[in-house]
Amino acid sequence: METITRLGVVGCGLMGSGIAEVAALRGADVLVTESSPEAARAGRRRVEASLDRGLLRGKITEAARDAARARLTVTDDFDALADRQFVVEAVAEHRDLKTGVFAALDRVVTDDEAILASNTSSIPIVDLAVSTRRPAQVIGMHFFNPVPVQRLVEIIPALTTSPDTVARTRAFAAGRLGKETVDATDRSGFVVNALLVPYLLAAVRMVESGSARAEDIDRGMELGCAHPMGPLRLLDLIGLETAQAVAESMYEEFKEPLYAPPALLRRMVAAGRLGRKSGRGFYDYTA
Repeated sequence: METITRLGVVGCGLMGSGIAEVAALRGADVLVTESSPEAARAGRRRVEASLDRGLLRGKITEAARDAARARLTVTDDFDALADRQFVVEAVAEHRDLKTGVFAALDRVVTDDEAILASNTSSIPIVDLAVSTRRPAQVIGMHFFNPVPVQRLVEIIPALTTSPDTVARTRAFAAGRLGKETVDATDRSGFVVNALLVPYLLAAVRMVESGSARAEDIDRGMELGCAHPMGPLRLLDLIGLETAQAVAESMYEEFKEPLYAPPALLRRMVAAGRLGRKSGRGFYDYTA
């Protein structure tokens, strides 16, 4: 089985930067593309700031940080992905945006054996696969936030994905990235979000109905169920707009009321209260 050394990442936001950081630390040649020169500079700063935090906390050495920096390129030139052996798409959770990225990757990536993976948390992989001429090499590879800390990756083959692509993706996740994997079927929400999202939305509905305060819900789950983080703090970490998009995708597929985004979640997203990234969600982070 070919050793994958050249990784491409599309998008250098919260998830894309984490994927790039982990791969660069573990010896891959990583090229990340962003939508503009400004976004590319911001993305590189995000990765380097995380590497610096790792150094300060004693998790990596100065030599490892410097080597990872040297292996990382962040650019707004999408065509630079042409020579990549494996590309992970990590753009916003919108179906049209993601299918457009996969169609573009199909045109740009020259290696016919290259794997094109999506970090989507809810969009069916087959919808992305059929936007390319190589559906056998398209697969879901769902990471968890923050990527440098969370050990899990869900591996999601579509109906069109070849067994060879699945095996190579598992090997890449474990061998190159040092992650643990679980297999999931190509259904919206996969394994983790199919269980997690209804729980998170139930917490929002409790706040919405006045049944309990956010602080009490989180404290109850942290102390009563030994969860490391309560559901509303977790939503603030994930990003409320991301949670809404995932819930909408799952509701579209299953039409189950427990997947429908509560009105309060929609109002908070409309108001720009997206969680930690905006400084305000269920909690205030401006201080």
